[in-house]
Amino acid sequence: MNFSPLFAALPQLAPLAAEIDRRLSASNHGDFDKWQTALTALPDVIVEKVAIGETVTVEGTISAGDMETLLEALMALHPWRKGPFSLFGVKIDTEWRSDWKWQRAAPHLTNLRGAQVLDVGCGNGYFGWQALAAGAELVAGVDPTLVFFFQHQAINRYIASSRNWLLPLTFEELPQIEFDTVLSMGVIYHRRDPAEHAMRLFDFTRPGGQVLLESLVVADPDGLAPGGRYARMRNLWLIPSAQLLCRWLEDAGFVDVTCVDVTTTTLEEQHRTEWMKFESLAEALDPADIRRTVEGHPAPVRAIVVGRRPARI
Repeated sequence: MNFSPLFAALPQLAPLAAEIDRRLSASNHGDFDKWQTALTALPDVIVEKVAIGETVTVEGTISAGDMETLLEALMALHPWRKGPFSLFGVKIDTEWRSDWKWQRAAPHLTNLRGAQVLDVGCGNGYFGWQALAAGAELVAGVDPTLVFFFQHQAINRYIASSRNWLLPLTFEELPQIEFDTVLSMGVIYHRRDPAEHAMRLFDFTRPGGQVLLESLVVADPDGLAPGGRYARMRNLWLIPSAQLLCRWLEDAGFVDVTCVDVTTTTLEEQHRTEWMKFESLAEALDPADIRRTVEGHPAPVRAIVVGRRPARI
C-alpha cells in the first residue's frame, strides 16, 4: 500500500511509515494472509460510474465469472459492519445502516467543503466516502482493526481515490495534526479516560474547526458504568449522558457545544445479515423487554454532540 500521497498532504504522518508496514504483515494477525488473498483475487472490472448516496455504489459491466469471484472475495472479508456498499451489483448489506447515522449527523457538519477531516475509529471508511461526497478535500481515518483496512482497500480498488485514507493505527498513536473537522463516532465509551479523549479531540481540531462526537448515552446525568458487559459488548467503561458528553467537550475547550440528536437504536438500523453473521442487536436485547439489554441495562440510545474550537485571536 502506497501512502506517499497521504504523507505528502500530511507530512507529520511520514514517520509512521515503518509502523504501518509492521501492522500490515502476516505476523500481526492470523487471518492476514486470507484477507490479502481476497484482496488480490478481486477481478479487474472497468468502472463506469461511482455514486455516493445512501449506498456507496460502483457500477460497471461484469461477467458472471467475475461476479462470482468478486462475491467470494468480498465475503472473505467478513464481518462487514459499516455501510451499505454496492459493487457491480453485489450489494453488501452491512450490520449497520450507517447511512441513517450520517443523515442525522451531516446537517450539523458546517465546514466540510474543502476540509481536511479526521475520522477516529473509522471502521472501513464508510463515513469518509460520505465526507468526500459532501465536499471534503481529504479524509484520514484511523482504526486498528485490520479486516476493516482490507475492506477499505477492496472498495478503493475500484473507486481509486487518493483522498480517503485508512491508517491501521489507534488514535493515540497519531502525532498531533490539526484538522478542519474531527469525527469520533462510537469510540468514547471504550476509553478508560473519556475526558482525556475529548481533550485529544480538541488538540486535533484546527482553531475555528468543528468536532462531532457520537456515543451511546443513558438518561442518568452521571452516566452508567456497566461493571461488565453492556449489550454483550466488552470494554465499555462509562456510557455517558448527553449532558456529560457536552461537559467533556466544554471542559476540553470547545465552545458552542450542542446535542443535536438523540435516537434509539432499532433492529432495522443494526442487525445481523449474511455479511455480518455474528450476534447483533437482536441478541443483545432482553427478549421479554426490548427496552433493556440482556444484562438489564437500558437499551442502546445514541446521541450526537457538536462543538467548535475557538479561532485564535
